[in-house]
Amino acid sequence: MTTSRRSFLQLALAGGASLPTLNLMSGIATAASSSDPIVIGHQADLTGGISSWGYWLDKSARAAVDHINANGGVAGREIKYVAEDSESNPPSGARKFRSLVQRSKADFVIGAVHSGVNLATCPIAKELKTLYIPNGMAEEMTGSSGNRYVFRTGSDTYSQAAAGAKWAAEQLGKTWTFIFADYGWGWSHFNEHKKVLESIGATVNPPIAVPLDAKDMLPYLAKVPENTEVLYSLFFGSQSVAFYTQANSMGVNKRTKLYSVICGHEAISPADLGGASEGAHLLEYLPRQLKHQDTEYNRKIRELMKVDPVNGQEEGSNRIIAGSHYWATWEAVFFIKEAVEKSGWRTKKDTPEVIKALEGMSVEESLAHPQGAKTIRAEDHKAIIDFKMSKVQDGKIEMLHAIPAKDIVQFFPPRVDFTKENV
Repeated sequence: MTTSRRSFLQLALAGGASLPTLNLMSGIATAASSSDPIVIGHQADLTGGISSWGYWLDKSARAAVDHINANGGVAGREIKYVAEDSESNPPSGARKFRSLVQRSKADFVIGAVHSGVNLATCPIAKELKTLYIPNGMAEEMTGSSGNRYVFRTGSDTYSQAAAGAKWAAEQLGKTWTFIFADYGWGWSHFNEHKKVLESIGATVNPPIAVPLDAKDMLPYLAKVPENTEVLYSLFFGSQSVAFYTQANSMGVNKRTKLYSVICGHEAISPADLGGASEGAHLLEYLPRQLKHQDTEYNRKIRELMKVDPVNGQEEGSNRIIAGSHYWATWEAVFFIKEAVEKSGWRTKKDTPEVIKALEGMSVEESLAHPQGAKTIRAEDHKAIIDFKMSKVQDGKIEMLHAIPAKDIVQFFPPRVDFTKENV
């Protein structure tokens, strides 16, 4: 529950701010002239196929709002948080974005983690002149389908391919097959990785796109060519469970090496797969296990999420954390706070100044940014972040080595320059 208006103002006037970045005096001055809450909407995937992730992104965003409100707010103003369910469905998600902006009067909107929802929403963000921070990973939303109102605080398929594909080809094999959910996210992974792999002389077999409603993976697994050395899968939720368990029953994982981003294991414990994903290599964005990035900031945010340090299981439930994604909504709320305070934003007509403040913004690892130091690149609005290469070993996701952003950023240069667009 967020802080009430009266208790919030009493706290702010009493100097009850604990975050070192809060400028309380400037906040009071701003509040005196404009004390209305700042409305942050969340186009959250609360039901539908990717709701096992959406639960965590909503929980994290709410926790960030509560923390900020309990510590002085944003320039002395309270945040009002409003979530609408995208239903993990692009048309529905696009409608919910309009509802957040036009009915709930959202000043800023954090987006779904479903890439199809994001891609349907990006042009509407520009139409409604509303800052939009989507959490899906299709490159296009901060590329060819993006615009100056769209920013990314997490990773995308472009940077993920740059971070992991070359290493995986050198270590696991040079002949690849991709099997993935047949929508924007899956195709974006295939297209970005194919470019990297072919540039280093690897062979990429024709892709195997699986309908989103498919439960039986066997007909699609039967299409995996015999020459496949590395099988790259990309599914979420129950479809990911079906892929790993059925690939194991067919022995596919015995004749190929399994590699993917962490997404196929998000909100899923390898132990729950009965060993079906044992040995798979996974690119993580924040380690599932606390021990692999045991900072005071990660300890704190995991405490707020109420999860254990190994599997990320929620206290009192069987939910497993979406550990490489949940932090992005927490950080999105703080990026909004920091840009509002830097720009002097007061009302929505000042959004262009918030956009300019975010373009090129760099932050250090902190409670506000527990995933690590990062920069939002000015031209394409992508967050430049660190990665981790990990492997499923004995039913746990163990980190093998870190992949610093500085070592890979040259391999995914900007393809667009949104700073040239008018706002």
